[in-house]
Amino acid sequence: MITAPKQKNEDKNLDLTLRPQKWDEYIGQKNIKDNLKILIQAAAQRGQPIEHVLLYGPAGLGKTSLAHLIAREMNTNIRVTSGPAIERVGDLASILTNLMPNDILFVDEAHRLNKMIEEVLYPAMESRTLDIIIGKGPSAKTIQLDLPPFTLIAATTRIGLLSGPLRSRFGGIFRLDFYKEEDIQKILERSASLLRITLEPEAKKLIAKSSRFTPRVANRLLKRVRDWAEVHGTGVITTEAANKALALLEIDEQGLEPTDRKIIDAIIKKFHGGPVGLQALAAATSEEEETIIEVYEPYLMQIGFIERTPRGRVATHMAYNHLGLVPPAQGQLV
Repeated sequence: MITAPKQKNEDKNLDLTLRPQKWDEYIGQKNIKDNLKILIQAAAQRGQPIEHVLLYGPAGLGKTSLAHLIAREMNTNIRVTSGPAIERVGDLASILTNLMPNDILFVDEAHRLNKMIEEVLYPAMESRTLDIIIGKGPSAKTIQLDLPPFTLIAATTRIGLLSGPLRSRFGGIFRLDFYKEEDIQKILERSASLLRITLEPEAKKLIAKSSRFTPRVANRLLKRVRDWAEVHGTGVITTEAANKALALLEIDEQGLEPTDRKIIDAIIKKFHGGPVGLQALAAATSEEEETIIEVYEPYLMQIGFIERTPRGRVATHMAYNHLGLVPPAQGQLV
């Protein structure tokens, strides 16, 4: 899944190299940046840590980069973990008690925190205390530990899976949206400069158009096209190199990869255009339900290829046209 916005191991070094170091280098999401600047400035004037922040939206849009920028602007340390990594209350207690004053704790995939961990976070976020229960039954005792002032920044692709009490404890909640194509081009320009890649203007537009409006995907495609250009060309990313590399990766002009096409093909051919439930669609495509929801569906909905109705997923006329199929007669397609 070359265009899947989920981070891969190969992306980690790339992300470190290309991660923005200051606000001016973070392209896009202007409204969120403006709001965060005010939060940071107000907290700095009061000499307090910034309020807890929740960032949500599709994967690959820059939530982690924003968390690191906030830490840099607040001139403080950031401790990075993820929801699945915090399995027990003791894990969370160890992390929280080792924070220094004004540190930032960044929790990625926060929707995968279990409910027991969430309940321990409530007093930690609200009153900076940690309640630990020692023992079981009548002899159990509760120990309350004071925590240093800290900021929790949580990132999630599925905000609906966070409990209401947890969401209500964040002072700032921001949704990251898909990027505009011109912003993706600017990101590619910056990345090419940092990676010392010669990128021709038309090739840049082509890669941007195939990037699913997602910076992480754009940077990954840039690397793959660079590899092709170095092996089969002069190392310069021309339009021809970009076209041939993307064709080899089976990525079309809309940024769709084989699995995207398999999903809309299944809706159209196996379920007569829909509506079809998620479980049936996952079975028909041999993909996990969570993968469809988090990786493929957001982009397919963004470009208008599928719609979600109360009865299930429906393929649109645009999806039919993209596959070279004849849409149903007017009124037969939701």
